[in-house]
Amino acid sequence: MNTLFAILKKNARQYGMIIALAVAMILFGILTNGIFFRPVNLTNLVLQNSYVLILAVGMLLCTLTGNVDLSVGSVVCFVGAVCGVMIVDLQMNPYLVMFLALLIGAVIGMWQGFWIAFVHVPPFIATLAGMLVFRGLGQVIMQGQTKAPFPKEFQVIASGYINDPLGGLTLGSTTFHFLSIVIGLLIIAFIIVSEIKKRKKQKEYNFDVLPGGIWIAKVTAIALVLMVFTVVFALYRGFPNILIVLGVLIIGYQFVTSKTVQGRHIYALGGNAKAAKLSGVKTNWVMFWIYTNMAILASVAAIVFVARLNAATPKAGQNFEMDAIAACYVGGSAVSGGIGTIIGAVVGGLFIGVLNNGMSILGVSTDWQQAIKGLVLLAAVAFDLSSKARSTK
Repeated sequence: MNTLFAILKKNARQYGMIIALAVAMILFGILTNGIFFRPVNLTNLVLQNSYVLILAVGMLLCTLTGNVDLSVGSVVCFVGAVCGVMIVDLQMNPYLVMFLALLIGAVIGMWQGFWIAFVHVPPFIATLAGMLVFRGLGQVIMQGQTKAPFPKEFQVIASGYINDPLGGLTLGSTTFHFLSIVIGLLIIAFIIVSEIKKRKKQKEYNFDVLPGGIWIAKVTAIALVLMVFTVVFALYRGFPNILIVLGVLIIGYQFVTSKTVQGRHIYALGGNAKAAKLSGVKTNWVMFWIYTNMAILASVAAIVFVARLNAATPKAGQNFEMDAIAACYVGGSAVSGGIGTIIGAVVGGLFIGVLNNGMSILGVSTDWQQAIKGLVLLAAVAFDLSSKARSTK
């Protein structure tokens, strides 16, 4: 037991948020008499927070450099407005509109990245300007109107579910979405194999590894949790399409940040910009592509948001940047930069989503929800600073 507590204390940043998420979900499950864990509610939890998780993935790269992007909510509004005009007013092909939306996001990102990376305007100021510019342009395009409805081909990305070619698996009086069960089992098998390979590689290089019993318990717990959620989704309509999109983004960006030279350059820039530059890292270009990437992901979030809402509105994207920033810092990203993971940002986003969902079911007003989220963010940053202070003693 002492060994377990020592490991948890040593890896508080890594495991603390996961434990907090689990505790919050169990607590809301009890307080709502099981309503929180109903398949339809957990599915809605993913759908309602998908745009925050997408933004959090991109925002994590910004926070790794010790900065944030304040413009993402306004970019969501602007890109959503453009999508509304192109689809509703101009009757353009939905798939072409999606491509053009991503292209617009890339141009916006390069515009902001240029000012940040090459003119050396502080990211806070450059993205604050972007927040004002693109919110204003979005309002100009919308002219106070709401553009709706969107065709089903456009909506399917945010509100559709993967098809089950076998029509479901029936056990007694219960029918499961069979393909979702298969996908869930494959994901679990992949994670187990990856953990085994990772542990073997750590031993080869004489790195510290978890004791065998604790490692087995950890992998077993992960597999059980994933299996439970797979069954829950399979009991409803299966995995939503947006969950597949999120999975691809999370896996892709986790690989980039942890396994590639570009990812190491981002961490090096956040850890010590001067040292990174002297080591040959092209820090200006790293900043440029980070903010270009952020705007592209904001465009993805815009597509998802307007598709789920089935309308483009002038108020779209309000406070989205705050949710994404909070997700990163709650998920363990360091205020000073250089520390944080994609998985941590996603867990932080889910934690905030669980708080919103659980408190809504309990009838807590939105005003109190905002206050509680603010206190959670403050606590997370305070924990990060106190941990850093202890490590320097």
